[in-house]
Amino acid sequence: MYTALLNDPEVAALLADEAQARAMVRVERALAAVEGRLGVIDAAAASAIEKHLAEFEPDVADLARGTAAAGVPVPALVAQLRRAVGGDAAGFVHWGATSQDIVDTALVLQLREALVLLEGHLAALIEALARLADAHRATIVVARTRFQQAVPTTFGLKVASWLAPLPRHRARLAELRPRLLLVQFGGAAGNLSALGDRGVAVMEALAEELGLGCPAMPWHTERDALAELASWLALVTGSLGKLGLDMVLLAQSEVGEAREGQGGGSSTMPQKANPVLSEALVALARRNATLLSGMHEAMLHAQERDGTAWQLEWATLPDMVASAAAALSHADHLVRTLVVDAAAARATLDAALGLPLAEAVSFALAEHLPRADAQQIVKEAAREAAESGTDLLEVVARKVKVPIDWHRVRADAEHPACSDLLIDRVLRTATSAMAPSSPAVASAGTRSSA
Repeated sequence: MYTALLNDPEVAALLADEAQARAMVRVERALAAVEGRLGVIDAAAASAIEKHLAEFEPDVADLARGTAAAGVPVPALVAQLRRAVGGDAAGFVHWGATSQDIVDTALVLQLREALVLLEGHLAALIEALARLADAHRATIVVARTRFQQAVPTTFGLKVASWLAPLPRHRARLAELRPRLLLVQFGGAAGNLSALGDRGVAVMEALAEELGLGCPAMPWHTERDALAELASWLALVTGSLGKLGLDMVLLAQSEVGEAREGQGGGSSTMPQKANPVLSEALVALARRNATLLSGMHEAMLHAQERDGTAWQLEWATLPDMVASAAAALSHADHLVRTLVVDAAAARATLDAALGLPLAEAVSFALAEHLPRADAQQIVKEAAREAAESGTDLLEVVARKVKVPIDWHRVRADAEHPACSDLLIDRVLRTATSAMAPSSPAVASAGTRSSA
């Protein structure tokens, strides 16, 4: 029931059991192909393996039973593959490999495809937020710090703050890919012992066959790249969670300055339009923040292989990828349908008795009085304004006779001079992020279609 809210169907399909099983078959088939070309196994046997596995569909239910028995699906998979190949060639299936080689390399293949989808969602969201920030450059709202009204700002600048981290996340992804998208091939204990002096050649050829990078050595117990991916996923959902939290607060009935285009209904209160997507962004951010600790725990791999740490990864990383995909999808829909109520935002500012202008008033007074005196006067005036219901600027004008154009002070404070400049700076980073990929990213995209 919760899948549509907390997952993304495209990414879910890429990480499903069936997709993992097919990826493992792909690795086994590629392994036979390169070992046949290198003369590690009989060429005819390699050809037979490739032929029989080209259209092979593994029995996922059997793999599940095998995993329960062996703690990993590969022994059951290899048994299926050998039955499918038959004859003498069957004995060359999985030659020189270990279960972790197949599972980890299959995972990398799945993640490569998932990251293409995530980056596409991220690029679309960057574009949507850039348009929204530009459209609301002049929409005045009250900024809030520590849940209290602070100073006037613009809704466009608020949106720019949602946008600003996203080009950095896209850059981080480009930097991460070469460290993550690596073949895993080390044999029983990571030293390629079964293949003699041909092990490294097989590792390199397998990487090339699958369109992956080749590490300096097998990474059976070196899980830093997967933990780095998990950190990236948590950063993305964290940034989107901030957007969601802001929207939850802005959409409150007592505020009503922005709302989702189509809120969720209540089972009993017809008037309700709950900020469902915004809530989901917050929940998904908290979910990934919690799961991230599990991925750091999973870095503690004992000796040359550790089933306890490995299984913790299986239980954690797919959920983090799913959460990030769902968050990106929800955020994109939210931003494209978001409704800004400029009149409500203006009413909030007008009802505030000029108190959000206190900083501007104190700086204007400081041009004529010592700064400490100016701040004390404004502090006392703010208290009087709140108690009497009188506008702050009127109270200050009565208290202090100085040659200040208070109308100009109000106008300048309500239209922050640097707001447009800051929005432009963020939009330039967004435009740069939408430029053609760097060579490293482009090659990763090419490899993903291999």
